[in-house]
Amino acid sequence: MRTHHKSTVLAAAALTVLSLGLTACGGTDTGAKDAGSAGASQQAAGAVDSGAGAADGADQTSAKSGSGSTGGSTGGSTGGSTATGGTGGKGSTAGSTAGGSTGGKTSAKAPACAYGDVKVTAKKADEVPTEHIVLTATNTSGSACTLLEYPLIAFGPIQTAKDVPAVAKSKPAAPIVLKPGAPAYANVRVALGGAHEDNKVVKSFNVNLFAPEGPAEGSIVVNAPAGGLAVDEAAAKTGYWTYELRNGADEF
Repeated sequence: MRTHHKSTVLAAAALTVLSLGLTACGGTDTGAKDAGSAGASQQAAGAVDSGAGAADGADQTSAKSGSGSTGGSTGGSTGGSTATGGTGGKGSTAGSTAGGSTGGKTSAKAPACAYGDVKVTAKKADEVPTEHIVLTATNTSGSACTLLEYPLIAFGPIQTAKDVPAVAKSKPAAPIVLKPGAPAYANVRVALGGAHEDNKVVKSFNVNLFAPEGPAEGSIVVNAPAGGLAVDEAAAKTGYWTYELRNGADEF
């Protein structure tokens, strides 16, 4: 009986140990399983986070790239626009400043007046005896022309007449540009007054104009004022063409 009871006790103890061992093993498996699940969850979460981070990074890169592209495109477009505007502005300004400048420089570009472009008349000065006449040159052409220097006057046959010298102080600062229909004037001294044996009566005389390279071809015949002119060729002098007669400069 004691042997049987002891065997029974031992068997029961073995069963108990075995049961505890199985429970411990089961708990260990469950823990491992739980740890494995937790680790897998964390790895999955990490992967998700990494994916999200990569996506965010890609979005940011794309955004930056897009921003740079947009900026470049906008900059290029703006730059092109500005350059075109600048060129247009310059062209417009150069056109306007060149047009305005060209308009201001019309005098330099207007061709020299030819003898067929102007009509020249003579009028006695308001004095007795007559010592001066005023020549008026009127542009009868349809465009502007430049009246250069002074009138080349011949009181008599052109081939033999004495040249009438010009008075330097009467030279204007710039060439005289005549618009169509506009006049210019030149004061001319024909004598020193009173009767003189060298005086000759002139009913008409010749006036030549200047070209850029010198005296121009062609001569204008000018009728003397009524009664003719008593001319002393030794005393004769002429002023330069000017827009209007000036005190001092045209007094000689």
